[in-house]
Amino acid sequence: MSWYDFDWVDAFSDRAFGGNGCAVVHGGADLPEDVCTSYVKETSLVECTFTGPSSVADVKVRYFLASREIPFAGHPTIATVAALRSRGVVQGDSLTLETGAGLVAIRLNGDQIEMTQVAPEFGAMVPAQLVADAIGLPREAIVAPPQMVSTGLPFCITLLRDHDALRAAKLDPGPLRKIAETAGFSGTDMAEPFLVTLKGATGKGDTFSRLLLAPPSPPEDPFTGSATGAMAAYLWKNGLMQKDMFIAEQGHDMGRPGQAKVTRVGPVDAMTGIRVAGQGHILMRGQVDLPERLQ
Repeated sequence: MSWYDFDWVDAFSDRAFGGNGCAVVHGGADLPEDVCTSYVKETSLVECTFTGPSSVADVKVRYFLASREIPFAGHPTIATVAALRSRGVVQGDSLTLETGAGLVAIRLNGDQIEMTQVAPEFGAMVPAQLVADAIGLPREAIVAPPQMVSTGLPFCITLLRDHDALRAAKLDPGPLRKIAETAGFSGTDMAEPFLVTLKGATGKGDTFSRLLLAPPSPPEDPFTGSATGAMAAYLWKNGLMQKDMFIAEQGHDMGRPGQAKVTRVGPVDAMTGIRVAGQGHILMRGQVDLPERLQ
C-alpha cells in the first residue's frame, strides 16, 4: 500500500459543488487499471485521473471510468490542470499533457484553463429512430441527423428541438447497445448520445446539453468537456452554429451548473482542433492509501 496525494476538483465551475467533480491522484499513473477503476467506484464520481512523469510532454495523464480506462476526457483535463496549478507544478501560461488520445495543449489565461482537443473525426451516422428509442423520446424531437463525432472520445451527437425534450430524455440501455453496434463499437465502448439544444440554460449560453450514462457510471454527467468539443465540431460542420466562439452550458437542472467557452481552430471545412476553456475549483485535498494490486 502507498499513500498518494489527491485533489478533488469541481471542473467547469468557479464555485464549490458546481460543474463536474473529478479526483486527481498525483503520481498514480503507474497503478493497474483495476485499482484505478475501484478508486473511481469508491468516489462515486464519473471519472478520475492519475498523473505521472512523461518523456514527451510536461505531464502524463490517465483517465478512468468506474468500468475501464478511456483515452481522454474533458472535465478531468480541466480538473487535472487546476490541481497541478494549485500545487505549483505548472510554470508559465502553457503546458502539454500526454494522454491516450495524443498530446493535448493547455493554455492558461487568468482563471481560464483552455485545452485544445484534437481535430474532429466524423464517424457513422446513427438512425434517428434508434437514438429516439434509446432516450425515450419521439422521433420528431430529434431535429438533425445524429452522428458519431470525436475530438478525443466518440459521442453520438444528437440535436433536440427544445429544452422540454432535453429534460424529458431518459436512457434505455437496451437500444443504447444497438447504437454502439451501429457505430461499430464493441464490448464496453461508450456510445451514449450527447443531447444538445441551441439555446442556453441561462442568458449567457448558446447551447444547453445533457449526457445520460449507463451503469456502472452515475446516471448523468454534470458537465462533459470531451463531448462539448465533439458537439461543437458537429454544429460547425453542419452549419448549425454561426459563431466562431460560443458558450456551452450543462448541469443546471442537476444543481451543478457548468459553463465552457468553445472556440473553433481552423476553417469549418478543415478544423484542426477545438478549444474548450473553463475554470476549476479545488473542493478538497488529502491523501489516499492505494494498493499496488488488488487481492
